[in-house]
Amino acid sequence: VPPVWQHPFLNVFRQFKVDEWKRSTKEGDVATVMDKTLKCTVYRIRGTVSASNYIQLPKTSTQSLGLTGRYLYLLFRPLSTKHFVIHLDLSTEDRQVIRVSLSNLFKEFKSTATWLQFPFICEGTSRKGDAEMGREYLAGAAPPGARWTCLQLDLHDLLLVYLNRRYSHLKSVRLCASLLVRNLYTSDLCFDPAVTVAEARRAKLPVTPMPREMAFPVPKGENWHDHYIHIRFPSDSPAAPSKLVQRNCSPPEAGFPRHVPQLLPRPGPFSRSRPDSGSPVVQTLGPTAEGSPRVWRTLSPPQSWQASLGLLPEDGLSSECSEVSIVGGSGVDRREPPASAKATHKLAAGSGPPVSAAVVPPAPEDATKHESFLPDPVLRLKRVIGLGGHSTKWALWTKDGAAVVYPCHAIIVVLCIDTREQCFFLGHTDKVSALALDGSNSLLASAQAHPHGMLRLWDFQTRSCLSLFRSPVHTVCSLSFSDSGALLCCIGKDRHGKMMVVAWGTDQVGRGGEAVILAKANTDVDIQAFEIAFCNETRMASCGRGNVRLWRLRGGGLCSCPVDLGEHHAVEFTDLAFGKAQDGHTLYVCSRSGHILEIDHQRMAVRRARYLLPTQTPGSPLPQKQAFSLGPGIAISSLSVSQAECAVGSEDGYLRLWPLDFSSVLLEAEHEGPISSVRLSPDGLHVLSTTSSGHLGFLDVPSREYNVLVRSHTAPVLALATECSRGQLATVSQDHTVRVWDLSTLQQLYDFTSPEEAPCAVAFHPTQPVFFCGFSSGAVRSFSLEATRVLVEHRCHQGAITGLVTSPDGSLLFSACSQGALAQYHCTATCCRVLRVAANVVCRDALPSPNALAVSGDNRLLAFMGPFKYMVTIMDAASLDDLLRVDVSALDPASSGLDSAVAVCFSPAPRSHLLVSLSSNKVVVLDAISGRLVREFCDVHPVACSALALSGDARLLLTAADRAIKVWDYLTQSDPSCQVYIGHSEPVQAVAFTPDQQHLLSVGDAIFLWDILASPERSPPESTAQPLPSPGPNASQQEDALSGTNGLPRWPVPSQAAPPQLSICAGPLDGGDGPPVLVQKEACGAGDGAAGRPWDPSVLPHPHGQPSKQGAGVGCSCQPGPGGCVREGSLNGSSSLPGAWSLRRARTQPTARPDAYKHFTARYKASLMAKNVSSPPAGGEWLHLKAVVGYNGNGRANVIWRPDTGFFAYTCGCLVVVEDLHSGSQQHWLGHSEEISTLALSNDAQVLASASGSSGAASGCQIRIWDVPGGSCQQLLSHHCTAVQALAFSLDDRLLVTLGDYGDRTLALWSMATYELVSSTHLPEPVHDMAFNPWGAGELACVGQGALTLWLLQQRGADISLQVHREPIPETVGAGELTSLCYGAEPLLYCGSNAGQVCVWDTSASRCFLAWEADDGEIGVLLCSGSRLVSGSNTRRLRLWAVGAVAELRRKGSGARSSSVFMERELTLDGAIVSAVFHESMDMGVVGTTAGTLWYVSWAEGTSTRLISGHRSKVNEVVFSPSESHCATCGDDGSVRVWSLSSMELVIQFQVLNQSCLCLAWSPPSCGRPEQQHMAAGYSDGTLRVFNVSRISMELKMHPHLAALTAIAFSADGQTIISGDKDGLVAVSQPRTGLTFRTLSDHRGAPISTIQSTSKENGAFGVEGTDLWLAASGDQRVSIWASDWLRDCCELVDWLSFPAPILTEASDCSPPSLAAFCPWDRTLLVCAGLGPHPEVVFYSLCLKQVVKKIPLPFFAVSLSLSPRAHFMAIGFAERVLRLVDCVSGAAQDFAGHDDGVQLCRFAPSASLLFTAAHNEILVWEVTDC
Repeated sequence: VPPVWQHPFLNVFRQFKVDEWKRSTKEGDVATVMDKTLKCTVYRIRGTVSASNYIQLPKTSTQSLGLTGRYLYLLFRPLSTKHFVIHLDLSTEDRQVIRVSLSNLFKEFKSTATWLQFPFICEGTSRKGDAEMGREYLAGAAPPGARWTCLQLDLHDLLLVYLNRRYSHLKSVRLCASLLVRNLYTSDLCFDPAVTVAEARRAKLPVTPMPREMAFPVPKGENWHDHYIHIRFPSDSPAAPSKLVQRNCSPPEAGFPRHVPQLLPRPGPFSRSRPDSGSPVVQTLGPTAEGSPRVWRTLSPPQSWQASLGLLPEDGLSSECSEVSIVGGSGVDRREPPASAKATHKLAAGSGPPVSAAVVPPAPEDATKHESFLPDPVLRLKRVIGLGGHSTKWALWTKDGAAVVYPCHAIIVVLCIDTREQCFFLGHTDKVSALALDGSNSLLASAQAHPHGMLRLWDFQTRSCLSLFRSPVHTVCSLSFSDSGALLCCIGKDRHGKMMVVAWGTDQVGRGGEAVILAKANTDVDIQAFEIAFCNETRMASCGRGNVRLWRLRGGGLCSCPVDLGEHHAVEFTDLAFGKAQDGHTLYVCSRSGHILEIDHQRMAVRRARYLLPTQTPGSPLPQKQAFSLGPGIAISSLSVSQAECAVGSEDGYLRLWPLDFSSVLLEAEHEGPISSVRLSPDGLHVLSTTSSGHLGFLDVPSREYNVLVRSHTAPVLALATECSRGQLATVSQDHTVRVWDLSTLQQLYDFTSPEEAPCAVAFHPTQPVFFCGFSSGAVRSFSLEATRVLVEHRCHQGAITGLVTSPDGSLLFSACSQGALAQYHCTATCCRVLRVAANVVCRDALPSPNALAVSGDNRLLAFMGPFKYMVTIMDAASLDDLLRVDVSALDPASSGLDSAVAVCFSPAPRSHLLVSLSSNKVVVLDAISGRLVREFCDVHPVACSALALSGDARLLLTAADRAIKVWDYLTQSDPSCQVYIGHSEPVQAVAFTPDQQHLLSVGDAIFLWDILASPERSPPESTAQPLPSPGPNASQQEDALSGTNGLPRWPVPSQAAPPQLSICAGPLDGGDGPPVLVQKEACGAGDGAAGRPWDPSVLPHPHGQPSKQGAGVGCSCQPGPGGCVREGSLNGSSSLPGAWSLRRARTQPTARPDAYKHFTARYKASLMAKNVSSPPAGGEWLHLKAVVGYNGNGRANVIWRPDTGFFAYTCGCLVVVEDLHSGSQQHWLGHSEEISTLALSNDAQVLASASGSSGAASGCQIRIWDVPGGSCQQLLSHHCTAVQALAFSLDDRLLVTLGDYGDRTLALWSMATYELVSSTHLPEPVHDMAFNPWGAGELACVGQGALTLWLLQQRGADISLQVHREPIPETVGAGELTSLCYGAEPLLYCGSNAGQVCVWDTSASRCFLAWEADDGEIGVLLCSGSRLVSGSNTRRLRLWAVGAVAELRRKGSGARSSSVFMERELTLDGAIVSAVFHESMDMGVVGTTAGTLWYVSWAEGTSTRLISGHRSKVNEVVFSPSESHCATCGDDGSVRVWSLSSMELVIQFQVLNQSCLCLAWSPPSCGRPEQQHMAAGYSDGTLRVFNVSRISMELKMHPHLAALTAIAFSADGQTIISGDKDGLVAVSQPRTGLTFRTLSDHRGAPISTIQSTSKENGAFGVEGTDLWLAASGDQRVSIWASDWLRDCCELVDWLSFPAPILTEASDCSPPSLAAFCPWDRTLLVCAGLGPHPEVVFYSLCLKQVVKKIPLPFFAVSLSLSPRAHFMAIGFAERVLRLVDCVSGAAQDFAGHDDGVQLCRFAPSASLLFTAAHNEILVWEVTDC
């Protein structure tokens, strides 16, 4: 109820004495003038800039008018040919401030949670004929002769209809130029200005006439509407004439008295033929005298009547609306939410091309009576991925340290660090630029970047906005709250660019009051950071470039004084913090130069200055520790102080924690980018940090662990793709990264960076762990998620990729580029290959869009925009034949412009509909077969819709444009409703449904995940009815599974076939008292068993939630071993338990990799082993394997050493290498075809077991049994499906136990006498390691998740029973996973955990009695002998422990303390420890690491010596010194390694960080003395480095290429270097001067694969020059050149072009182009990989023709010619090496690699051949030269 003084109306200008300007303010050109029409004084506001010329009531923004009247009457006249703006600030009942703006400057309606913008259409500005043609009215300047207007605003309905808020009072008004204003009035009465009191009484009209004070003068006898205009908005008429919803826009006949104006709101389509019919339109009808024209005026045509434009903190980004009644033409009341915009649905009778009325099937019910099934809201924001936006420096702790607060563009996120749940503060319309939180967590302050100076104060507990106001600070850069929350300081620059500090009093906020400016001050100094002292809230401090100032709030003013910095006066200070000590007198300030100053802010003096420096140890490439001394400092960007520590973040990416005396670093954590901010939690136990690379995380000080909370893109996200089977999301961004996320957790899984080119489009392969990405350079690359590398790259496009899509079955990939080309790829195999490229079929003007290409759900149709922007083409997806072209510009003949297509999207199968977004803001639905128009959505967005998505059941249609997302009820045939959602601060680039259709993804400035709240209740109208299942015992379960209404996960409909039954017993065997046992019975096939009650499914939770009872088949196919009959484990007993299916069902469920590096994961390989490879005859081999270079650090426990016998073995790829440690000679045991995972040696050292992974889904793992003395394979076993985790022999060597990995989870027992499978047991969860008890026969210990499991093997006749005992880890230990184990002195068992603990068990009592922290990471290796224990972990540490006192501690039981266990020695190696074996005395041993290195460790000397080493990643080249004393290799790990050929030991290593070395060349012998030998290496960043081998130094670095170097060679005299890159550019450089003096671009567009140079006689081949060299490129072209570089002469000798290879489906990767000069005939050129067939071609340079061909079984991937004998070595991707006699044509094939042979090189003497597959190098001895 309004106060009495405001009733019946209030003259605002009089009440606030505008003429005195004490309670109001004016700015600019504001004057009083006499108006001739009104015959009174009015205010004239004019000026070129509206914001600088205005009248504002009240005087300041912190005050309030407090006017509660429902109606606001504004009497004004726009100035001719000018624009005006009116701002109203309205307060709601929940104290939210909403700004309402009206202006003829606005072109369209806009809405946010706190701002409504209405375009004002002045009379006469609409174009002629608009009313007749039904076109949209346009805003613009006021026309000449604009009339006085009475604007009546219903403030109550305005907020209720548009934002679902309840109006409280009018807070402020601002009238901006250019207009004349007479007065403002408020009232609760609805006056009619055209009716006088006398007329109302005489005609007894039910209206309230306008009071005389408010009325406009009307000449006697004339009509009010002839002189003035009345606008009432929104209208509150209870009914509207039915003619208003007809198809024409002519004014209806007046249904009311002629002198009563009617204001009619239309929250629905006004006319079916109007383009803006989806907009709520307010029409003003001014009745006139008979025959006079009526005036129609549009006040506000917003594009959507949608209240969800307001983001409500209570329910996320949801839509709220209130319902109003609308009278339709039929006279039936229809209840519709006005917040839902209406789309015009053109039927056959509508305008457009003639379409049969049968196109649209009739709706099941009358459309006029249909009620939308969409809930309101239908979406709810669940998670966001993003950090910052305006800046990444703002991240705050809550006072309890349980959550962090940070901005994500326009949203403020509160993230719980334990549960990772998010909640949001919603309301900002642009990026948040600053945050501040008070000490009690009651108030949160935030500022946004635009509009300038906008601040919000929030109730932190309820997340509601308490106050919205504008600060005098134009650009806010920092906010600081006092601890009590009563004072807020805002720092930034004013509109003149001067630094300003404003202090606000906020103690009344939340109690009904507003924030009040206490003081403000301008300063000329720079301010980077500002903080209020916690001990005295009137004192503050600031720092910036060259200054530190102390501030004080006193007497209503802000004053400051500088601190005397002395010698630091020129330092740039970046951050500050007050000390938390009791006196609180210390201020800490950090700088970009590395200084940290301690300042006594009471004495205003520097107490102490420190300097942060990097300290580098000799030979270390990175800083190892930090100290304070002299030298170049580390730039510090942020610091934070607690009572005992100071956290410092620097631009080198390090977070360091210091004590307050800065004596030494307590902790440090390295980040992936420069640190933006650090913040200590209130308890000082956590340090929060943000980086400029978009990372947010915290360092847990007690555990010394760093936890990443957020990883995000640092630039707008351009596209997304989702994957079904693994639940992954891929995004590409302008930050040049491609990131893959887990959809369930939204955690980042992979990050691919492309610094040279920007990714534009992305698509997942539907079935394989592969995704495809298109780039701005036109490249399309295939990425493997398993190998995390590029599989293949295609460059068939010349322009940026605009579209990328895979067919639903995964057989085809399509890409389009900005040059109009469309490419089709075959991608069923590992590497995709190009099938067809069609030019000029796609629109050239199209921008990159996720909806540029679309493939139908049945894989048959491909749709895209092209060949012109107004055409949509539908092709056959398999043949690319044109099926249909639709001219979208002809769909609406009434349109004045040509429509163009923007996006396309197919409806779900089986319907053949194509949705097309048009530039005229429409979405049309076309029949994909006939091209007929089926449906049409008009005015979908204010701008063209750039992204479309349709749900799998065709219930929801998503459209996105600008920053808004709309969800449409697609099933509604007539007038479908929609809801609008905003939250992105930048345009939405793509939208998509998740594969389970339960969520929605939208990307733009960040990644948003929305919950879909619609329940799947209705089916699409086009779908045919399916017969319901007949009633039966499973009918309800089937119905639940189909509908998903029972609350369980949606599983497939169960099969009617009964699953196999398993008998499960709950009691012990034979009625005993012991634990249940597993009895093995004879069976004819391998099966699964269970371990009884400890792992019973009724006890342990199912690993994947609620299991499904359907599908009891085993998920992998394994063949029985050679023993013939395979035994199956089953449980014997009299009783059975329900749910036996879960044991077999668990086998079909994929198991996630455990959190343990202990498990073996085979390296991803794209190659497959060739079938039917014939071996050369025994004794007649041309090659003998001499040596293997490298050790497989990817294996686990793959090193064997017996000091007593000297037997030493390890694995490299698929080979078992047995090496004599004294002589270095090697034996090689060949037999495995895949990578070997682990080894085991029998106790008598006579038998070795090795296991390798499976080569495919149909083949199992191989387990080979080797005879050690003879070196021969005795038996091949196969039972496990994926990989073997561990092997173990029993004490008597009669049994071999094999343990499957986490994907197999099978424990198998084999008889070593018969090699038969004795027992096979399927485990319910992964087991990490196992070991036999050395004292008790038949006891096997296994460790896994949360427990220790002991198996007792008992043999009874032919059967072997397993008695199982499971002991959980005590809670006091706190270890989640036990990852390693070893037995110590009887009865002790040591177990290592993934948390770095070692726990000791007493096996006799089955209890854990001791545990200690042995490492910071996971312990993967444990070895014990006597009183010494060795532990190895993934932190690269190897530690020796003295555990002699543990046996004594066992007697103390649970009271044992670990203080008696101490560490004797520690070594840090080059990788995680994966294998170790030690002498019985534990003094010496051999240790293997993931870096591919075997170390000899001597604890007595405390040293580690490298025994075996190799490359960590792919080897790219092998070259030889002229004297053949050394060879050199280079690899993707950036290293160049020089080896001694006699011993194959590593001599020199040159390492370049963060680059790959792709090519290498050794200078020829003509260069001079051996000490002048050089190597030239080419790197992936385009650089070329020259190394001096004798001096072991880099002499020169050049950058001749912009792209990666792929080939390099020295000229014949060694004075010139020829290099080629992946873009096809060849550069010629001089290593002496470092100059590149010639470039050749003849091969541009394809990578250079080979460059070779040789000498020739001057004049040979008819050209000058002494050098002959060739270049081969990936497009099957070879060029041969003659040159004399001293004379700068280079001439083309020949140019060869070959047709593209014809590839089979099995080998669909294009082979490299290989070419070489024949060493025994320099006139011959040998080529491979060129031409349509796999063959080697001999081409004569003299005859200019092919003189010989040698056919090959496969395409060659590597080639080398023997310098002496006529031998040629060829490597194949099928893992085969072939040696060919070029004279006779005879050939021999050799196996030994587990991947494609990508490299083969003969030594200069032709006695040795080097071959490489990935990182393994084999050295072969050529026996017949």
